[in-house]
Amino acid sequence: MNNVDLAFTSALQQARLIQSKEVSPLELTQLYLERIERFDSRLGSYVTVAADMALAEAKAKTEELVNSDISQLPPFFGVPIAIKDLNAVKGLPCTYGTPVLKDKIAPDDEGVVVRIKQAGFIILGKTATSELGSLPYTEPPGFQPTRNPWNLDYTPGGSSGGAAAALAAGLSPIAQASDGGGSIRGPAFCCGLVGLKPTRGRISYAPVGDHQSGIATNGVLSRTVADAAALLDVMSGYISGDPYWLPDPEISFLAASSQTPPQLKIAFSSTVQPIGAATEVCRNAVQETVDLLTGMGHIVEEGCPDFSGLIEPFKKVWQAGIAAAGIPLSLLSPMNRWIGEQSGSAGEYLQAVTKMQIVSRQIVGFFSNFDVLVLPTYMYPTIRIGEWADLSPAETLENIIKWIAPCPPFNASGLPAIAIPTGFDSNGIPVGIQLVGKPAAEATLIALAAQLEIAKPWIHQRPPLFGD
Repeated sequence: MNNVDLAFTSALQQARLIQSKEVSPLELTQLYLERIERFDSRLGSYVTVAADMALAEAKAKTEELVNSDISQLPPFFGVPIAIKDLNAVKGLPCTYGTPVLKDKIAPDDEGVVVRIKQAGFIILGKTATSELGSLPYTEPPGFQPTRNPWNLDYTPGGSSGGAAAALAAGLSPIAQASDGGGSIRGPAFCCGLVGLKPTRGRISYAPVGDHQSGIATNGVLSRTVADAAALLDVMSGYISGDPYWLPDPEISFLAASSQTPPQLKIAFSSTVQPIGAATEVCRNAVQETVDLLTGMGHIVEEGCPDFSGLIEPFKKVWQAGIAAAGIPLSLLSPMNRWIGEQSGSAGEYLQAVTKMQIVSRQIVGFFSNFDVLVLPTYMYPTIRIGEWADLSPAETLENIIKWIAPCPPFNASGLPAIAIPTGFDSNGIPVGIQLVGKPAAEATLIALAAQLEIAKPWIHQRPPLFGD
């Protein structure tokens, strides 16, 4: 296997190659660090490259591998990974996409990072995010914009844009990400990846608390469904004091990825109320998926909840996140400054939470009649870098709402969702769909996504600029 093929190999396969001693942790880490050095000046996917830390750990793991009982090693021993720059990694900066925090070094690992390290991963660095993780494109002031590996004039999405760009370009085999309104699923859509947002409470936010009444969660960006499932196994589980938690699944999520799902009752729609219909390429992605699911023997019929009552309360909860960040609004971009100024009082926030929860009950209730809902991930294809730069904040917000409309309802309701690629638009940029499931039903979504992956594989797809 040549180095380019190795760089685009799944994380699970890389773990097997290490365990069979066909490749060492050091060789794999050096490969990715060399690719980052070669390509990332054009891409802007990393804000911090932890080369010295990664190489030191890779050398230690390579030495450990020589004398270890392979069966006793953690599942991803020696496999590299990238961590989003909204999550603290001990000894590295955590900027949250704002220059004012460039020199702030994290004193400890977040709970999810602890679990990632315990699984044997080697952290390559921190991936770029939009300022405070608030926007669906990754162009934070004071940093270079993050670009889409499939077409450098376009965004990789946000706020996990750096994670998606790094993964799609072969600068990491897998990536931790987070999603508070589509921030995993959107970048997966833009970059042709698998993006898994789990159920609220599946992954701990320790040691910090609730993020905006539970709309945000950590999750996974990967090239394969099995990789996403395996990393979800690693990151899942209660940590003392969590405000939300779920029982452990009956079988591992990785095991679910190799199971054929039973006949499922599946709803679908290319229209999201009150926004309207998705553009043709996104409608086609849904219809192609529906055709595949029908051919697999699932019961598929048109249907979707009405999200009309959700936009205003969700917007208020989202705006409050900027005001609560603890950074003076004067130090933020004009867009985030304006968002923070709209946040209102504590009473208005709590009223919005109540309204959001009422609509969320209706959304969850829809799944009493269906196992899965198929929707566009976004309403129209990927936008250019800086496409909305000349608009007012209010105009930009309206565009954002129309673009990402299928995603926030499942942050509000806490339901699990997985985005998968389906093809490409006229600019050669990926498009895809999302599958949404019942509460705590990640295993069903994983099994169904894996079934679609077998029917229409995407692992061989590589951006031409980075795949040679």
